[in-house]
Amino acid sequence: MEKILGCLMKYREQIAYMICGCLTTVVNIGAYALCAQVGMPTGISNAIAWVLAVLAAYVTNRIWVFHSPNHGSAMLRELGAFVSCRAATGVMDEAIMILGVDFLGPAVAPGHLRAWGIAVKLFSNALVIILNYVFSKRFIFKPKGRKAEEQ
Repeated sequence: MEKILGCLMKYREQIAYMICGCLTTVVNIGAYALCAQVGMPTGISNAIAWVLAVLAAYVTNRIWVFHSPNHGSAMLRELGAFVSCRAATGVMDEAIMILGVDFLGPAVAPGHLRAWGIAVKLFSNALVIILNYVFSKRFIFKPKGRKAEEQ
């Protein structure tokens, strides 16, 4: 039992990030699926899902994963860095979704485009989650006084 607790404490941040990442993924995929269900184009559906997921991710990462103490202008800088990094992975996600759903989907999954779109979204989210953790850890929520290279 002590080994398990020790392991949980050692990897607390990564575990919290995975849990928050799963919640953010649910927001992302749920919003995408809802938008796609009402007939919005892939790019628009994905963009709306991205905005909602980034907002959810910032709040959960700030509070429960990285325990950011920033307030005021420091918090605004942190939010700017967060959104900037998420924009980079958001562009990647948008490209994967449009290529995967709009271009590959009709050839790979004719008649099952909604299910195919969710599968492509899951694949894209896996890549995005990994990159977002690296960006968050190295550039956004680093402890005061520590440079990214020291982490």
